[in-house]
Amino acid sequence: MKRFVLPIAVGLFILFGLATTVFPLREDAVVVARFLSPELHRGAPTGWILDRKAGTPVIGFERDGDAYALRLFSDRHSAFGISRPVRVNVREYPYLNWRWKVARLPKGGDIRKASTNDQASQLYVAFTPVGLQARLNAPVVGYIWDNEAPKGLTVQSPYHLLGKVRYIVLRNKTDELGRWHMEKRNVYEDYKRLFREIKDGEPQGTTQGVQIYINSQNTRSEAEAALGEIYFSKR
Repeated sequence: MKRFVLPIAVGLFILFGLATTVFPLREDAVVVARFLSPELHRGAPTGWILDRKAGTPVIGFERDGDAYALRLFSDRHSAFGISRPVRVNVREYPYLNWRWKVARLPKGGDIRKASTNDQASQLYVAFTPVGLQARLNAPVVGYIWDNEAPKGLTVQSPYHLLGKVRYIVLRNKTDELGRWHMEKRNVYEDYKRLFREIKDGEPQGTTQGVQIYINSQNTRSEAEAALGEIYFSKR
């Protein structure tokens, strides 16, 4: 029997109730990720939790100025990510900033179909759960580097039970591989646009967690990506 794997950020939901650590970068920003050491603890960077869905996670680092960039590699059997609880008021800190680069894209990866739902790099923000069975149905905004899906596409998870995971395709195969790309998203406005049906699109409470993810097991191919510092800012 084929194992059913969910290549999305369901791992974020186990973070509710865990201790939260945030590191102020400066007065107008809150750091989510800044990797100061190449060491792993229980398979993940310090302060993060490994979320293994399938295969064997391969996590490494490369020097990035006075810190390190996280490197993730998935083979034809792999789907995994790292998660951490992060409480941020996106009305006060609406902008999510990060750098990422991709060395390899999963062949034929396309968020629009469950059978090809593989991406080399995915960054998820989970929000406070609302409604019935809230803990299993928290709103999640996912920013992804797809292969075939057009940039700017917004799409709901292809898995019926995960309808509150919503994606925005930021980059795809038309973007240059092997070099850093800077991103800045107004996650508050993105949430309001993606979740209009929940409390008129207004986030309830703070964010609950952040996850970095990679997978290529659906397309039976390989993917490789790196991410640098991630932080929320006021402007």
